[in-house]
Amino acid sequence: MRRSSYILGAILLVLFIVVAAISLAAWYEDRRGLLTVSFLNIGQGDSIFIDAPSGRQMLIDGGPNGIVLRRLGEVMPWYDHTIDVVLATHPDIDHTNGLADVFSRYKVSYIFLPSVKGVTSDWQSTLAAAKREGAQEIIAERGQVVDLGDGAYSEILFPDRALPDAETNTASAVVHLVYGKTSFMLTGDLPQEVENYLIALDGSALRSDVLKAGHHGSKNSSSALFLGTVAPAYGVYSRGCNNKYGHPNVETVQRFEAFNIPTFDTCKEGTVTFVSDGQTVTRK
Repeated sequence: MRRSSYILGAILLVLFIVVAAISLAAWYEDRRGLLTVSFLNIGQGDSIFIDAPSGRQMLIDGGPNGIVLRRLGEVMPWYDHTIDVVLATHPDIDHTNGLADVFSRYKVSYIFLPSVKGVTSDWQSTLAAAKREGAQEIIAERGQVVDLGDGAYSEILFPDRALPDAETNTASAVVHLVYGKTSFMLTGDLPQEVENYLIALDGSALRSDVLKAGHHGSKNSSSALFLGTVAPAYGVYSRGCNNKYGHPNVETVQRFEAFNIPTFDTCKEGTVTFVSDGQTVTRK
């Protein structure tokens, strides 16, 4: 009798665990019409995970190493092993070295690559990993739109031509993520001269709720003119603590303060996540 009770209890426990797992999975899948954007805490570098209301996902950059897998595991459900779109803004190690690990762990449908030539062996390894993944490869260029479903999309604003021989930061891809009346300006390592170029192309299209400070808060990015044009409600520094570059630069910090733009810092706060319902953006 005791053995039967023990078996029955074990079966009930297994059923409870299964039901709990299914309920958790259903909870994760119920996005309730929300767009979630996470600036991952990957140290000195960039990695941004986008989870659209439709369930489609996009990863912009992969940070300097495999820590991106740990951070993705914190913002993605345990059973999810696919990412629809991966975009590498430019070939610098602190943006792309972790992508090889992403390609080995996740099934990726589309990979956007920069036109600028990367000369390091690390970048060549990343390209080889992308080839092995077998996803459709596209060279990122202005005007391309990634449909994330349910009204959310990412539009590439720069570069507007192939820049194979440019300095890598100067050729950094710029992505404008839009959902309803809200948007995010994701600038990679964009320098001020290209910020000015984008303003000249169509400054009215740059206004966004959230701005990722270019080049981790370098003094040569996020100019006063660019901040005034984008007019974000929030800024984000994606950077490592005690980095040798001194990011974010004090001049950049002062510029954000002068415009009364609250900023968040992945060094101090870990992964920084925002949620949009298409009308407003809030910090999660």
